[in-house]
Amino acid sequence: MSAAKVANGPQFLKYFAPVIAALDQLGGSGSKAEIKDTVAQNLGLTEAETGAVNARGTAVYDSTIHWSVWYLKQAGYLVSSKRGVWALTEKSKTEPIDGDAPMRLFREVRLRLGPPMGASPTKTKASPGVNGHAPPEEEQLPPSDEGEPPSVNHRDALLELLRSLPPAGFERICQRLLRESGFQHVEVTGRSGDGGIDGVGILKLNSVLSFKVLFQCKKYAGSVGPGQIRDFRGAMMGRADKGVFLTTGTFTTEAAREAIRDGVPPIELVDAEKLIAMFEELQLGLRPRTIYEIDPEFFREFSAQPATSANSD
Repeated sequence: MSAAKVANGPQFLKYFAPVIAALDQLGGSGSKAEIKDTVAQNLGLTEAETGAVNARGTAVYDSTIHWSVWYLKQAGYLVSSKRGVWALTEKSKTEPIDGDAPMRLFREVRLRLGPPMGASPTKTKASPGVNGHAPPEEEQLPPSDEGEPPSVNHRDALLELLRSLPPAGFERICQRLLRESGFQHVEVTGRSGDGGIDGVGILKLNSVLSFKVLFQCKKYAGSVGPGQIRDFRGAMMGRADKGVFLTTGTFTTEAAREAIRDGVPPIELVDAEKLIAMFEELQLGLRPRTIYEIDPEFFREFSAQPATSANSD
C-alpha cells in the first residue's frame, strides 16, 4: 500500500485512504496511536519520517494523521467516542476514497465548515516533513477531536504553557499529575547522573497489592526515539518493575514498540496528547466551561403566527 500523491492542496489528503485501510485492518476501530502505527507500518515509513518536526516544533507525521482523521470524520467516514476510539462508518465501506475523492471531500468540508480553528484560508505555505511535505501552515496545529471553536482552543495553549515551564517546574507538575491520578508517595529526584530517572512513586492497585514506579519527564517538542526508552529502562533495572515516560512531544513508532518489547520491564508512554487528556479528565489547571447552543425545534411552535380569533376586535 502507498499513499496517493496529491498534486495540489494539503499533503495530508494522501493519507485518507491509508487511514481507512488501517482502521479496516484493525477490525473497524482503533485509537489514534494504533492508527498512526498501522499506517506507518503499512507505508514502510522510517523513524526519521515519523519523527520529523517542522520549524514550529510540530511533529509533522502526527499532525498529518490527526488532520486526516479530523477531515474524514467531518466528511462522515469516521466517528469517534469520548474515549478517543475512532471507528469506520457505513459510508467508508460504500464510498471508496480514490482518484480525486480526497480533494473533493476536503473542499466540501471547508465549504461547509469554513477554515478550521483560527486558520487563515489564504495561507498555503508548507514546511518540510514526511517525504518533504507537511500540511499547509494554517493546519500545522491539530484540532481537538471534538472540533471546538477557535475561542476555546485550550489544548494548544496548555501545551505551549507546559513547554514553556523550566525543567524543574515540569517535573513538579508531572509529580502533581501523577498524585492526582492515584499515585502515592510521589517524589521528584532529578539527580544528575541518575540515568534520566526524574522521580518515583507507588501505585496502589487495591488494599493488598501495590508496586513501585519510576518516571521520567521530558519537556520536548520533537519525538522521543527508541534509544531514549532503552536508556530509561536501563536506569530502571533492579530498581522498579514499571516505568512511566511523560513528554510534551511524541513517541516514534519504534519507541512505542520498544516500550512494550517482550522480556523486559514495560514502560507506559504519555505523549502530549495523552498528557493534555489527563489534565482535562482531572480538571487540573483547567476551568470547565458550559457552552449552550440553540435548539431550533423548541422555538418552532412559537414562531408560527397565531390563528385569528373570530371574536377578536
